[in-house]
Amino acid sequence: MEVNNVVKPNLQIRAFYLFFIIVNIQTGLGILGAPRHIFQEAKQDGWMSVLICGVLMHLVVFAMLFILKKYESADLLGIQVDIFGTWIGKLLGTLYLVYIFATLLSSLINYIQIVQVFIYPQMPSWMLGSLLVILIVYTVSGGVRTAVGIAFVFFFLSFWLFFFLYKTVGYMELTSFRPILEASPRDLLLGSYQAGYSFIGIEILFFLYPFIEDKKKVALPAHLGVAMTTFLVLVVMIISIGYFSPTALEHMLWPVLTLFKVVEYPIIERFDLIVVTQWAMVIFPNFILFSWIITYGMKRLYGFTQRKTLLVVASLLLIGITFIKKQLLISTLLGSVSSAGFWIAFIYPLLLLPLVLIKKKFFSKKGNSE
Repeated sequence: MEVNNVVKPNLQIRAFYLFFIIVNIQTGLGILGAPRHIFQEAKQDGWMSVLICGVLMHLVVFAMLFILKKYESADLLGIQVDIFGTWIGKLLGTLYLVYIFATLLSSLINYIQIVQVFIYPQMPSWMLGSLLVILIVYTVSGGVRTAVGIAFVFFFLSFWLFFFLYKTVGYMELTSFRPILEASPRDLLLGSYQAGYSFIGIEILFFLYPFIEDKKKVALPAHLGVAMTTFLVLVVMIISIGYFSPTALEHMLWPVLTLFKVVEYPIIERFDLIVVTQWAMVIFPNFILFSWIITYGMKRLYGFTQRKTLLVVASLLLIGITFIKKQLLISTLLGSVSSAGFWIAFIYPLLLLPLVLIKKKFFSKKGNSE
């Protein structure tokens, strides 16, 4: 397995697309329940936890880009093989892809659950799941440029939803933010830990980097994407704290969707139903990008064709959707992905950075001595 992945020009994408990819893949479903989980730890100071998490995410992006720039055109899978050797590197790569699959499955199950609660309570999970999986297979079959194009177009088709939250601002109670700075540093950090689920997805930078045409321009759109995600999570966090009572916010499964229930127009009685439907355009780029990562990763690690891997992934998704129905299992899956995502998305790049620097410095000295 080659460390560097030389990508054909017809498969390359411009760096500025990273902004739309990162915002799409991070907002996804995590933002819908983020206010509840953050508030349970940091209470009315939860907005500070979001800011702390955003700053940490920028540090992670800096570390990821620093690692990637040490190679000509490598992805995470090649870097791990270079650092740890073929066997351990491939094992770590396989475990990483298992985590990506678990994230994909949890997102898919979570969205199906939302649709069943708000729109089609009687629709079987396997039926809605089959429709989504068919769309995933069809889209991912088009390759990385198709996946990136979907993320770009769907960003503009779905971003307008956030502007309707202005209706809830007039109902906010400023007293809900008092007393300020009541949360301890530990509580703020725990709140940041809970906010981390909303930032899962930045890992795609490790896989898309070889496909970037103008690699010197990667940093700006990557950091802007993280900044936009931080801003969106911060806005919904502030509105949720001000609008809901503390007891209601602690026990509400999807606070952001509930906020949209306030939005009413003479010809639209249930705007939240439109939001749930339209949210498919927010979450669908997650499905296709995560699926593409798995197919691409298996091709890099073991030489499997992406089409065959895609069919296996689709089958496993359908099995997971069919059998994981109980709320306890869904909550366990989401909790496990959230915990693993913190270590993989936040901590692992920071641990990998010194290892890459040591490896490069050691071989540089060895080359000079020879």
